[in-house]
Amino acid sequence: MSQYISVTAPQNHSDTQFPQTPTLQSDALLLDAYSRTVVGVSQAVSPSVVQMKVVKKPNPQARQRQQPFGTGSGFIISTDGFIVTNSHVVNGAEKIEVVLQDGREFSGKLVGEDPATDLALVQINGDNMRAVRFGKSESLQVGQLAVAIGNPFGFQYTVTAGVISALGRTLRSESGRLIDDVIQTDAALNPGNSGGPLVDSSGLVIGVNTAVILPAQGLCFAVSSSLAEYVVGKLLIEGKVRRGIIGIAGQTAPINPRSISHHQLTTKTGILVQGVEPTGPASGGLHVGDIIIAFEGKSVHSIDDLHKHLDETTINTMVELTVLRSGQKEMVVLRPKEMG
Repeated sequence: MSQYISVTAPQNHSDTQFPQTPTLQSDALLLDAYSRTVVGVSQAVSPSVVQMKVVKKPNPQARQRQQPFGTGSGFIISTDGFIVTNSHVVNGAEKIEVVLQDGREFSGKLVGEDPATDLALVQINGDNMRAVRFGKSESLQVGQLAVAIGNPFGFQYTVTAGVISALGRTLRSESGRLIDDVIQTDAALNPGNSGGPLVDSSGLVIGVNTAVILPAQGLCFAVSSSLAEYVVGKLLIEGKVRRGIIGIAGQTAPINPRSISHHQLTTKTGILVQGVEPTGPASGGLHVGDIIIAFEGKSVHSIDDLHKHLDETTINTMVELTVLRSGQKEMVVLRPKEMG
């Protein structure tokens, strides 16, 4: 049986008023300003946010059974229909369908993707496209307002707001490489938000939403706009981002303290070479058991450090590696090739 509690107002106090204190008044004004900002950003940016519907190619080599379809988000960056999204949203796509906020549907063409930063560029052919612009992520501050717009679980044009929690994070992509300059935010993200924009109070894109740590709350990540703008430019011109490889298998390993003291090293770890491709750039130069400690004179602490050095400027260019071999310091010169 339902129970109700009856509350009787005190007698002779019917005209009692509770005046707002200055603090309550200012809080109301702040909340109103906050609400107006989020509403304004949402109205300005939502027409540029798209829903991605992807039919995946079957992958018989996949360890786990893959869904034959998927959804995600993206955003239009030019009036001629170029759209930024995540690589993992469109990777292996057999068919890409793009749905705009006004209900129009287009077939999407994959221009290029970069799994190392989890970014991709798709193009659609249409008119009356609303585009957004990239902002300068290098000028962001922790605590700044951040608004995420996307299509979580297929619910179109969902808006969440929060703040920038941290800057300069690193995040490992599905390709195994680290994504640098990642923005951490507590603006809620869910499956389907991937590829959507993270924007500031001016409606400028400051990041591309890419990942969420599911067991945690308020730990969401976006690739910074400065990195995204660079990668998108490369994808637009070349269809990919070029990187170098030297053809080794290795792992981060500690360096013997005696070697550190004897050679006056500034690093305590290096890359232990565990395998060398017979026809790779490192064949004949590096040996199994070598420990790489420097690249062109710059200390190398881990595999991730080596990945950072192997950018497009190193492709087909002679570079010098410093290695420890049987306790002795050696110099090895080789020519990285382009990652295929």
